Amino acid sequence: MENKTEMNEFILLGLTDFQGLWPFLFPLFLMFYLVTVMLGNITILLITMVEPRLHTPMYFFLGNLSCLDICYSTVTVPKMLAGFLWEQQKISLIKCLSQLHFFHFLGSSEALLLGVMAYDRYVAICNPLRYTVIMSKKACIVFAMTSWTTGFFHALMHTIMTSKLYFCGPNLIQHFFCDIKPLLRLACCSTALNLSLLNIVTGLIVVLPFLLTFLSYIYIISFLLLKVKSKESRSKAFSTCASHLTVVTLFYAGAILTYVPPSSGDSLEQEMMVTLMYTVVTPVLNPLIYTLRNQEVKTAIKKAIRQKCLPLRI
Repeated sequence: MENKTEMNEFILLGLTDFQGLWPFLFPLFLMFYLVTVMLGNITILLITMVEPRLHTPMYFFLGNLSCLDICYSTVTVPKMLAGFLWEQQKISLIKCLSQLHFFHFLGSSEALLLGVMAYDRYVAICNPLRYTVIMSKKACIVFAMTSWTTGFFHALMHTIMTSKLYFCGPNLIQHFFCDIKPLLRLACCSTALNLSLLNIVTGLIVVLPFLLTFLSYIYIISFLLLKVKSKESRSKAFSTCASHLTVVTLFYAGAILTYVPPSSGDSLEQEMMVTLMYTVVTPVLNPLIYTLRNQEVKTAIKKAIRQKCLPLRI
């Protein structure tokens, strides 16, 4: 029998092997990461904590979403940026599994949280008289903790199952970070159970909140069209939901396209581009959408800026 050596180190091939694009892609993604993802989401997180008028369920969940986006992007983007500076990005098996765990922990938590946010908007618009009872402080904390906890154990399942695989080479990961599907392609043993768990469990983690969100918005739109007579109230409600719906569509569409269909060897580049959409593009859009389309957040930010500037003038 031929001896095989188990691989304990991998090489990430990065977003693209066309080196002519690297000097352009590095500053572009660095700007997205520092200015929009980090600064934008940190601003939203802080403003929802310090502004009393934003101490409502909607902004409590928005603060959680911003926290998830900050961590979610930090798991993948720095490694991708490093790939634009150095040709070969080596990563040990332990670090690879750690990155895989946190990526799926934060990603699945966000998928569940977006469903909770859709339900929150449904109750606020369609059942406003019972809103404070249904979405009490205790209920909001339970919803948020359930999203984070479920995401953690979902990721732990994949991490344990992937760690049991045998890797004997090659060790080239055709991706800009350690994700499950690229790793499964390198395994020298059966990955049928891993793929089944990925398609079924991860599929449910994504599809069920997506269906909840979809149904919530069907009820919201029906309610606004049939019950709300005031054009001003209807317009305000549509505006509030439009921002959430934009983010939800981008996030769920990318996740479903990546994890629900069976794995195909011909879809490596397509999967990587789709992954880029919900790991980088969505966290970039979140602070823009929630600040530019939300008057309450804009007012709170302006108030905070004025409070900082006035002492300087005095």
